[in-house]
This record gives sequence, C-alpha cells and structure tokens, in this order.
Amino acid sequence: MSSRDPHCYAVFGGSFDPPHIAHVLVACWATLVDEVDRVLVVPTFAHAFGKRSVSYEHRHAMCGRAMAGVRNVEICDIERRLGGESRTYHTLRALSEERPGARFRLVVGADILEETERWFRWEDVAAMAPPLVVGRGGYPPPPGPHVTIEMPELSSTEIRRRLAAGETTRGMLPIEVRRYVDAHGLYADDDDVE
Repeated sequence: MSSRDPHCYAVFGGSFDPPHIAHVLVACWATLVDEVDRVLVVPTFAHAFGKRSVSYEHRHAMCGRAMAGVRNVEICDIERRLGGESRTYHTLRALSEERPGARFRLVVGADILEETERWFRWEDVAAMAPPLVVGRGGYPPPPGPHVTIEMPELSSTEIRRRLAAGETTRGMLPIEVRRYVDAHGLYADDDDVE
C-alpha cells in the first residue's frame, strides 16, 4: 500500500497549442496560492470537443520548455497514460488514485465557467478539485469564494495564426518554446491552424 500524499496540487490542464506567456504566468500564480504545494500542468491528450492540435508529444515537450524556470511545477502525462478522449473527471480520479490523500484544485479561466454544462460531470469535478479561477477580459468574475486574478489577453489561436503568417510572436511565447517551434517547423502552414 502506498503512503498518503499530504500535498495540495493545482491541476492546470489545457491544449497548450502552443503554451504561451500567460500560461506560464498562471502556473507561477498557482504556485503562490497559500494551500497549493505543486502545480501539475496537464496537456490534453485528445480534446473532448474535437479540437485539432499538433501532436501530444510536441505539446508536452513545449510545456516542459515553457515551465522550466517555474518552481514547483510538474508536466504531468496522466492524460497520455489514460489515452482516448480527455475528460477532467477521469483525469482527477486517476490523479487521486495515484496520489492517495492528496488534495486538488482545478485551475480554470473565467470563460470556462460559462461552459460547464458541456463538461462531463462538472459538479463532481468541482467537488473533487474546487476551482481556482483565472480572470479573462470580457468575462464576469465568478460568484462565490473563488480566488480570482486576471491574466494578459493572449490566445494560442492568434499565436498559431501569427506563426503561420510569419508574423512576430515576441512577448507572447517563451523563447525556448519559440526555438522548439522553429526547430520542428510547427504551425508553419495553414493546415496547423484551426
């Protein structure tokens, strides 16, 4: 029997296609929330709503490069190990089984709170990992005792468009992510952009 894990983990999932500066800032913020000991950055394996992405391997590698300088952050491959369509409920259950006794908080953007009816078992997700809400411009702050901050307006969709068009992404992408993108020729044509 494994020992009980006394830690509180902030679970920060997403496509990270590619991971940008605002993702890094969210991870930094989450490491500083009083009760959070460690942030688990969880790249989506297969998006539940059919969103196209570059390969999981590329997104996982870019997350590692983006978060390399942030203490107490782990790039977690739980969704790759689970396989199939990614569902937060299943991810949290698997993390709970792997880390018995641990507590979890789910990092979400304020925009997600308007989409919870589309989530598989949202009420159970929120009970397993009470949300830590990151504010987003144009969306109201959540009701209740959530911790809310607002991050810069950056969009992976816009960054992919810029990369495909050969436009600058200066100040948007961590330099090591940009180097990885260039080295692997990611997002270089319109087929990589939604």
